[in-house]
Amino acid sequence: MKRLGAAVLAASTPAYAADWPAAPVTLPLWPEGVPERRTGLEPERFVDGRISRVADPTLTVYPPAVDRANGTAVIICPGGGYERLAIVREGEQHARWLSSLGVTAFVLKYRMRESGHPAPLRDVLRALRLVRAQADAYGLRPDRIGVMGSSAGGHLAASAGTLFDHPLGRTGHALDAVNARPDFLVLMYPVIALDGPAAHMGSRTALLGASPSAADVELMSVARQVTARTPPTLLIHTQDDAAVPVENSILFYQALTRAGVPAEMHLYEHGPHGMGMRPGLGNASSWPQRAEEWLRVRGLLDSVK
Repeated sequence: MKRLGAAVLAASTPAYAADWPAAPVTLPLWPEGVPERRTGLEPERFVDGRISRVADPTLTVYPPAVDRANGTAVIICPGGGYERLAIVREGEQHARWLSSLGVTAFVLKYRMRESGHPAPLRDVLRALRLVRAQADAYGLRPDRIGVMGSSAGGHLAASAGTLFDHPLGRTGHALDAVNARPDFLVLMYPVIALDGPAAHMGSRTALLGASPSAADVELMSVARQVTARTPPTLLIHTQDDAAVPVENSILFYQALTRAGVPAEMHLYEHGPHGMGMRPGLGNASSWPQRAEEWLRVRGLLDSVK
């Protein structure tokens, strides 16, 4: 990773990093100012564990459980169709689970419909650059930084794993020099297709507008952007999913396989869309155990050497 100047690092270094508090802390994603920030928007809302109308993206840091830190980080992208963020069920809940495994979790509050494409992509790539640039401060391995996303958040995570070098993900800031490629992906019932029979039209419209260009639809139908550089990926989905068809995960898995990218996919019969970590869903409720096994086999839960 290219080293940044002291001024850039100082501007993005959290003051509390050396203290490792138990409580999560929220940091601005763009301390220098949000690029192309929309003005005149209605105030941000938090209702029933969901956030909408995001204009000022943030990262909320959940340190690993005491004595379990292993140097791995996961940036979490909650779902919500690019209309809202299920910040509690698919953000905080996943962060606390990862913390129990010794992982440092970062919940991303990203821009959505109000800002449109490419704002969410820029937010997730900035999060990756910011965390990687500050790996030493957080006690992280810069080669063990992944992205986890659910539903539309899964689409954003998959976008990070396929479009990490795209010019749309850069804003001209010095942090653009930092590698934004995730080292692994965990995709929960992700939106992948934005056209065809498996498309999630709600996410497409919220992200790209009512009449998107063919080029934007092609670019953001992320299975088509998979290459050999896409990181190893774990996919979780259910046959019962009535909102985002299971074919979305299958399309991404097939693309990964064609590209020779290590991938694992768990498809369950029962379980609704947005299931989070709910018990009582039969085999689907065991996905956290399968995910832990996958992380462990890949060496991502090993202690820092």
